[in-house]
Amino acid sequence: MEKPIEHFWKTRLAQTKEALEANNFEVFIADSREAAAKIVLEDIIPKLKPSSVSWGGSMTFATSGAYSELKSRTDLEVIDTFDQKISPEESLERRRQSLLVDLYITGTNAVTEAGQLVNLDMIGNRIGGLTFGPKNVIIMVGRNKIVADLDDAMWRVKNYTAPTNAMRLDKKTPCVKTATCEECKSPDRICNTWTITEKSFPKGRTKVVLINADLGL
Repeated sequence: MEKPIEHFWKTRLAQTKEALEANNFEVFIADSREAAAKIVLEDIIPKLKPSSVSWGGSMTFATSGAYSELKSRTDLEVIDTFDQKISPEESLERRRQSLLVDLYITGTNAVTEAGQLVNLDMIGNRIGGLTFGPKNVIIMVGRNKIVADLDDAMWRVKNYTAPTNAMRLDKKTPCVKTATCEECKSPDRICNTWTITEKSFPKGRTKVVLINADLGL
């Protein structure tokens, strides 16, 4: 077989798409981060016609091109929770306001082969928007987030995603030094609230863009 790695990922993404769709998610597959942004900007958003948009933490979304495009839109009410120029108090308030927008965009820490989304948050705004509030949600996720089951998802989050995110955010937690979850009691701990999203409710509210590239943490 020619290009076995390419065949492997196309097959695995197709299987994951089928599992997610069986759980009432609307699913798209993109060949690249740029193609994913195009799906969001030119396919999903025009069909939804939202009047307001915001987002939760997602390196994939932030670097895809979709973020830079949306934050400058004048035809939408944009609540930019990524703005680094605002005060911590304003940042928190924007996160609160973002939970009532028409469209919320974020990522996920893991996707299981059974079509479940698994996430672990510090503040909870990201998973708050995913579970309830915004009328529609878009999840942008790289293929590296696909795992076998819930146990693998939780292992991945606690032993890779959380330590690397703590390092990225310059948190004062033991895992920054050890690269291993220490179940710490640090005030900077980012592992506070788990969610497992078994199904999208209502059907199609949550749209998942699976990307054939290793992206984010």
